Amino acid sequence: MSPKAAPIRILAVDDHPLFRNGIAALLATQRDMNLVAEAANGREAIQQYRTHRPDITLMDLQMPEMNGLDAMTAIRGEFPDARIIMLTTYTGDVQVMRAMQTGARAYLLKSLLDRELLDTIRAVHAGKKALSAEASFELAEHVTNESLTPAEVDVLRLIASGHANKQIAAQLSITEETVKGRVKNILAKLGAHDRTHAATIGIKRGIIEP
Repeated sequence: MSPKAAPIRILAVDDHPLFRNGIAALLATQRDMNLVAEAANGREAIQQYRTHRPDITLMDLQMPEMNGLDAMTAIRGEFPDARIIMLTTYTGDVQVMRAMQTGARAYLLKSLLDRELLDTIRAVHAGKKALSAEASFELAEHVTNESLTPAEVDVLRLIASGHANKQIAAQLSITEETVKGRVKNILAKLGAHDRTHAATIGIKRGIIEP
């Protein structure tokens, strides 16, 4: 008879204590899982990872002090085999791509944790990668879209902050005509009706931060 497998050791990282409590309660019902540590931001996550060397890290994407992507980059820089599952409220395809390219093994929406988290933890622990269905749909929907250039992203970020073309031109040290051209490209690439719609799409897809 084979010896009983050791529980999957898990680190939960999120800046909301109530959310971490919810994860702890969910994991407590599973015999094959053990929550070994928690962290409230990216810097704490790095320290806790070094201390506990968990099998799986559940990492929130948006956090104060240091976000999940930066924390994951730092952790994987020290521990290349770290298995990290990104948790987020955003379905943005750019965020998904960035997370997976940085080394995330899975990407889950917080709204689906009660249905998908446990299976995802087991899958990642077994060496697989996973995307929530919504994240997969988001990727598929935009995979053929022409991406914005860095210069267009700069303009979109200022549009989202409420700046007019003249102000954008002054801030970026370019002409107003150049700004108008970039705005036109942004609207076309994002399929947006107007500037406000473009900013909304940019945030939703993770092209710019909210």
